[in-house]
Amino acid sequence: MSLLLALIILAILFLISAALVILVVGPLILLQPQRRTKEWYIGKTTLLEPGDAGIPQEDVVITSHDGLPLRGWLVLQPKTKARGTIIYLHGVGDCKTAGVALARLFFRSGFNVLMYDSRAHGESGGVFCTYGFYEKRDVSTAISYLEKRKDVKVRNVGLFGTSMGAAVAIQAAAIDHRVKAVISEAGFTDLRTISVDYQKRIVKLPWHFLRNVAMGRSQTIAHFKAREVSPVTDVQTLTIPMLFIHGMEDRLINYEYSKTLYHYARNPKELVLIPGANHTDIWEIAGTKYERKIISFFSKALR
Repeated sequence: MSLLLALIILAILFLISAALVILVVGPLILLQPQRRTKEWYIGKTTLLEPGDAGIPQEDVVITSHDGLPLRGWLVLQPKTKARGTIIYLHGVGDCKTAGVALARLFFRSGFNVLMYDSRAHGESGGVFCTYGFYEKRDVSTAISYLEKRKDVKVRNVGLFGTSMGAAVAIQAAAIDHRVKAVISEAGFTDLRTISVDYQKRIVKLPWHFLRNVAMGRSQTIAHFKAREVSPVTDVQTLTIPMLFIHGMEDRLINYEYSKTLYHYARNPKELVLIPGANHTDIWEIAGTKYERKIISFFSKALR
């Protein structure tokens, strides 16, 4: 076999592999992330659900606007004592169990807490994840669910979102005036930008046209518009208190994205960068400083 023929065969195999990534693997990775449940956390933590943390637990099912069951946990203060309600929004591929420790912290500080598995995550329904395009409406549905319950004193609502949940929180606040404050932890600026980052890391190909083709296919499959998943655009419309937190050693989502979100956000706003923290260990690294910051933020913003 000549060298030229070998090179031609390699080029053809590369193009076939690239086409497979673009048309099949790329959209699947984007739209159908892994589904962690509390069973995934066994052996990693003893706080699998709110009851394990010694706080009240009510299993709830919220029906989304398009009929999907969103399964969650509600942690309620006595009706007359709630200082407000905080909704926890987890990251991509994760589930509500990731928020149990935070729920305990918020509950002990006087807040109701709602945490639920996002669509296409955990125990909730849905096939496709759209990073906020549909998920932002699920937040509004969740707030409406709480307001309709006579046994819940909702008061002001704050959103705590991490990673994808941070993006959802910002997008939800932009369409729902009932959201009075947002903490965005390890968030990103827009879906198209972060998808290029993930592409580079997963398939080692930096070309934007690959992203564009895969994204176009994803939009057709899941019936959404990627350009509208843009927290950096939505944040410019908000006038509620916002706190941006990011680990400076984050290897999944660059902390520069939180700096950009902070730059474009209106006042009142705060930015806290944690040296030495990666994507999921911000609380562990920052310790009580982190706890005091998020509690003081919500205590002031949700008065």
